[in-house]
Amino acid sequence: MLFDSDVIGRTHWSDPLSAAHLAVALASLPLENNIDIVCVGTDRSTGDSLGPFIGSALQARQKAGVLAPQVAVYGTIHDPVHALNLSETAQAIASKGRQSTIVAIDACLGRVKNIGYISVKRGPLQPGTGVNKQLPAIGDYHIIGVVNVAGFMEHVVLQNTRLSLVIQMADVITEALTMCLGSHSTEAEVALGASQLF
Repeated sequence: MLFDSDVIGRTHWSDPLSAAHLAVALASLPLENNIDIVCVGTDRSTGDSLGPFIGSALQARQKAGVLAPQVAVYGTIHDPVHALNLSETAQAIASKGRQSTIVAIDACLGRVKNIGYISVKRGPLQPGTGVNKQLPAIGDYHIIGVVNVAGFMEHVVLQNTRLSLVIQMADVITEALTMCLGSHSTEAEVALGASQLF
């Protein structure tokens, strides 16, 4: 994973500067004025609830006026984007007929040493690969968080992932997106804010 050429930024959730690192990585991308954030996952599985937690938190921040209004958020705890409606969500975004950058977010399984790491990557998200599902790819960029170990009984592993870890990772990703896409944020402000933390 460290040598993946598609990785733009990577950090562990426990790093005190993790949100700033991810925000700088996001701010380096050529984002359109309109942003569609698709938070993939389900509230029926602890490990797979990373995306919905982020979606709910982002919507709350948008209602509070902290997140820019041109950011559209899909997938929350109460209205998740999952295997059964992912295609429908992609069609809804396309039907708007506007230029936008799509950022997809999902949990994934990986090696033990990578649990807790969050990556910002180029290209579309391929959801469901960790549990051997063939789902449509989505996104110009994607953010993934490794919530547990892959390789054996993935569905059971996801359902037995610690909620504490998922929530802490969701908090970091939510903060990074807010720093980058906040109502008054600019790339320069994000970079400056991050540099002042060092």
